Amino acid sequence: MFEGPLRTIGIQLVAPRPVPGKTLAETHLKALDDLSGEPVLAGGISLGAHLAVEWALANPGRCAGLLLALPAWNGSPGNAPAAVSARLSAQAVRKYGVDATLATVDAEPWLAAELSRAWRRAEPGLADSLDVAATRPAPELTELAQITVPTGIAGCSDDPVHPIGVAQRWASTIPNARLCTTTLRALGNDRESLGRATVLAWLRAIGITRLEQPS
Repeated sequence: MFEGPLRTIGIQLVAPRPVPGKTLAETHLKALDDLSGEPVLAGGISLGAHLAVEWALANPGRCAGLLLALPAWNGSPGNAPAAVSARLSAQAVRKYGVDATLATVDAEPWLAAELSRAWRRAEPGLADSLDVAATRPAPELTELAQITVPTGIAGCSDDPVHPIGVAQRWASTIPNARLCTTTLRALGNDRESLGRATVLAWLRAIGITRLEQPS
């Protein structure tokens, strides 16, 4: 999702493969720690966006910027839609299995296919990974206010699981952040549209403004 848009501006994507299970978040953060060389432009989608900010706060000298797509909540997950969805999905996978749970998913065909691919790749640690996604706190607004690096944020205006209001709140709280919006419909037609929106927002945060916004 980010690889193509980053390649067009001369940045190579390094995407550590997730290690599903109860330590999903810790292994992801360690993978960022283990990156060597130049400062890191860190990013992710949903939980990945939360973890990118968490890493940036712990490593201010190593983070060159942030690409944050579909942030899901602030602070404790509570009853945030993405947290509730992950929690119920974990329960269903444990009780009924992956195939039966996927069969109940009411989503556009492209989204159901993406979900199937990601879930099957996460087995046998899928349910534990969903628990992590449902329970791990996101950055508080006071923590977001401490981020000083250029930050690109993207949200989908028609996504009920990742409300656009969360992305807007993050963008208004991080001092040097810009927000670009797209839609799930656009994402269904073009898998890179969300990545382009995030990268475009980051380019605007670093002062490059003469670009077309993705549809």
